[in-house]
Amino acid sequence: MPNMFTQMDAVCHRFEELSIRLNQPDTAADPALFRRLMREYHDAEPVVQAYRAWQTAQDHLAQAKALLEEPGALDPDFKQMIQQEISEKSQDVEKLENNLKILLLPKDVNDGKNVIVEIRGGAGGEEAALFAHSLLRMYTMYVQSRGWQLEMLNLNETELGGVKEAIFSVDGAGAYNRLKYESGVHRVQRVPETETQGRIHTSTATVAVMPQAEEVDFALDMKDLRIDTFRSSGAGGQHINKTSSAIRVTHIPTNTVVECQDERSQHKNKEKALSVLRSRLYEAEVEKQRAAIAADRKSQVGTGDRSERIRTYNFPENRVSDHRIKLTIYKLDQFLNGDMDEILDALIAADTAEKLKEQSEM
Repeated sequence: MPNMFTQMDAVCHRFEELSIRLNQPDTAADPALFRRLMREYHDAEPVVQAYRAWQTAQDHLAQAKALLEEPGALDPDFKQMIQQEISEKSQDVEKLENNLKILLLPKDVNDGKNVIVEIRGGAGGEEAALFAHSLLRMYTMYVQSRGWQLEMLNLNETELGGVKEAIFSVDGAGAYNRLKYESGVHRVQRVPETETQGRIHTSTATVAVMPQAEEVDFALDMKDLRIDTFRSSGAGGQHINKTSSAIRVTHIPTNTVVECQDERSQHKNKEKALSVLRSRLYEAEVEKQRAAIAADRKSQVGTGDRSERIRTYNFPENRVSDHRIKLTIYKLDQFLNGDMDEILDALIAADTAEKLKEQSEM
């Protein structure tokens, strides 16, 4: 593990350096610097703790092995006890070493960000819109179960209660880290309520998960924007209000259009629309980098390709199948009620295993 030792020496040195700097008066006098260094300190702390635990386990293993190598005959029972201890300590060292390797994997720079999620009905007409509504409900319940905060940015519904488009933000620790695996095409197989002959129909909805970009991530040039106002309207054309509070922002260089009509305030709608636009443009830049990396990766786990069919929801069989990791669970009802962790944990584990494999081949 020479590379890991070199890496850990650098991490430990930086950790000690941060400990000193955080206690210096000039650092405390600069709140922005203090927050940045404290965040770096907290990121490094579990890695340093894991390394120290690994070193301790290594010392205990070496001490047990040394007992076996002492001159003179050992009592058979005592020798057996030491051999058992060596076996246990070896397993501890291996487990701690694997944990350390995972902690040392390169972090996704966006994992600490909040999230903007866009859901759109795809192929299947009204049935696709109803499925998009089910996905919106599923994510809402999952967000609540994690203690995160969801804010609706734009909602375009159909007359039958389906969703043409839903855009919302999620604020919470680890939100992007877990939800980023949801980007792609979701497929549903079920018998629609309007189907008289009991035939199963297949419909789709697309989900895009983007890190919420701040102004420091992507600066918008107002000269590149065209901002239009129009009257907000709900399903069936019913007016939510009679003033032109809805906002449409067009990024002229890329022809990217964002609408927001969820608030009665034109100012708030403009603010939300700009936030979504900034995140879309930032995601487009990140996507270019991601595509270059993905070209060298065999698996598609974690690539966030929106055109990829990632999951099937089969109602007659109460089945959810994630095609990226070939995992099927027969808990569709629970999954749609926000109990998503079994599949999300498996996706994170598969992505981690893939990165570990790539690192070992370098």
